[in-house]
Amino acid sequence: MKTTVYYLGLILILVHSAAFGQAELDGYLVTAANNNPGLKAKFNEYLAALEKAPQVGALPDPTVMFGYFILPPETRVGPQRAMFSAAQMFPWFGTLGAKKDVATEMAKQKYEVFEDEKSRLYYDVSSAYFNIYFVQKAIDITYENISILNTLNRLALVRFEAGTGSAVDELRVSMEVADLENQLAYLRDSKEVLEVKFNNLLDVADDAKVLVPDTLWDNPLRIPKTSVMDSIAAQNHQLKRLEHKLLTFDKEQKVARKMGLPSFSVALDYVIVDKNPNPAMAGNENGRDILTFPKVGITIPIYRSKYKAMVKEASLNMEAARYEQAEKVNQLSSLFEATYRDYSDADRRINLYRAQLKRAQKSLNILMTDYSNNGKNFEEVLRMEQKVLKYALELDKARSDKNATTAFVEYLTGK
Repeated sequence: MKTTVYYLGLILILVHSAAFGQAELDGYLVTAANNNPGLKAKFNEYLAALEKAPQVGALPDPTVMFGYFILPPETRVGPQRAMFSAAQMFPWFGTLGAKKDVATEMAKQKYEVFEDEKSRLYYDVSSAYFNIYFVQKAIDITYENISILNTLNRLALVRFEAGTGSAVDELRVSMEVADLENQLAYLRDSKEVLEVKFNNLLDVADDAKVLVPDTLWDNPLRIPKTSVMDSIAAQNHQLKRLEHKLLTFDKEQKVARKMGLPSFSVALDYVIVDKNPNPAMAGNENGRDILTFPKVGITIPIYRSKYKAMVKEASLNMEAARYEQAEKVNQLSSLFEATYRDYSDADRRINLYRAQLKRAQKSLNILMTDYSNNGKNFEEVLRMEQKVLKYALELDKARSDKNATTAFVEYLTGK
């Protein structure tokens, strides 16, 4: 009964630790999304691109002119003194809307770049977090092994003082401890470097403490392998960007065709007329200003070669974008296959090293007991202690690798 309660309590502790770790990582992801300057730069580039649509969708500025006659031409109603003219150009119907569509699609490309940057940031933060977890576990495991070796060192010293052991045993343990202490110092330095990198991704203080769980949670792929490529094709932000790139060139074709159609202008002239000094011109007609409205003009695009070239340019760009899209699909497929291989390998290693660690720990306990009783197999004790250290490290490395590959698959699927 006590054993059952013990294991139940241990399971609850591990579950709580894993849930704590997931909650901490989720909080770090939110902080990174809010603070990361690179992500903010991409979002502002998207906002800037949105401002293009009202610019290209507006009518050309009207033209206003003023003319003053140095030698006023004489007319029946009096000499003309000055003239005002105003004109507004109107492109062919739908041209401005097509230009706005182009700008909108370009803004959508920027948005997908931003979303891809955000997904990539989430992966970078998660990967860095898992690396910090592994280094922290390596520190804990190395420290624990140093404690075991110190216990073994005291045992070897006792046996030597009792005349039942060799001084070499105590020296060999001291050598092993020195090596592990050097490794421990390196791991601590490595953790500090990783924490600075992690905090820079979050844009927080370099020395901010990073909290990791005692045991990393298991984060398997949530969809079957056969469905992952479908999700990548439908949700990957790089592919979405290329889709909007295709639509951009399609809209540019429409703009080029409409630019090859006539455009119109509407204008008015207003002429200021002085009074005619001729007494015969007395009355309402004398000095009356002249208003000419409307005055309609048309611009005929006679030179067709440039418009044909614009349409051809957009068509060729569309074809290039389709090839780029196909190439990106192939690259993502290859990348996913390699990632899934690493995911499967990490999953196998977790099962392998979990079993190997249990066997090594059991073997070490037996060898330690034998050495305590009769002083035999000291070399085997050291060798098995090294295997325990190796398998413990490899187990947590496999856990870290599995979660990192899962996070990368989530990046590929646009999450």
